[in-house]
Amino acid sequence: MITDFQKKLPNWLTIGRAVAVAPVILLLLADLRSAAFVLLVAAAITDFFDGWLARRWNAGSAFGVMLDPIADKLLVGGLLLALIAAGDIARWSLIPALAIQLREILVSGLREGGVSLPVTYLAKWKTTVQLVAVALLVAGIEPYATASLWIAAALTVWTGYGYLKASIHSAG
Repeated sequence: MITDFQKKLPNWLTIGRAVAVAPVILLLLADLRSAAFVLLVAAAITDFFDGWLARRWNAGSAFGVMLDPIADKLLVGGLLLALIAAGDIARWSLIPALAIQLREILVSGLREGGVSLPVTYLAKWKTTVQLVAVALLVAGIEPYATASLWIAAALTVWTGYGYLKASIHSAG
């Protein structure tokens, strides 16, 4: 028998990830990079555990399915914008940062338009690579940060293409 705590914990982890975005950005902009990095890593880890616990305890919910990708987009997108504002993303690396943002807008728009786009396994890896790239950028670990940002952008564009193709196919 699943307890009330077990039913709610996955959603609370997702909410925690979304709530962590503002403090991580504030710490980054205050040049408290170590603290920003630690909080970012903690928030990123919840992206694994919320879904894993929901599946393990059969505690998935429509709220969690809806909020999880939003929390991911807030964390990755918010930090990319903060890193750009802080001048921590080289000019030529604005291209992958922009590609990531545009893909997220496209897929969100398709879903808002009523297109059913279940999350793919590759899209889960895309989110992981995005989070790793953002963490490396926050930590200032070059050239790995920039390389991982480009890899994240490539995965992002690839999965975006797959979702666009699926939506065109489903439209008939």
